[in-house]
Amino acid sequence: MPNHESLTDIEIVNAPWNKELTISDATYEGGFKMLRIRIKEGKRFTDLELDYETAAHMAELIGKWAKDNTPA
Repeated sequence: MPNHESLTDIEIVNAPWNKELTISDATYEGGFKMLRIRIKEGKRFTDLELDYETAAHMAELIGKWAKDNTPA
């Protein structure tokens, strides 16, 4: 994975089962931007980087799931 020129945290979300999600804006050489989601579980972490098209699609899916599963 290439090094980013800048990384700006957007928000940290505390998730179930003691997980922490750090949402960040990563900018690479030439201005290429990715949305980074870092999932931290204890000392272990996983980075997921999404381009704008994938992030928009995921946002739609997550929003629909949340709407469909919100308790009445």
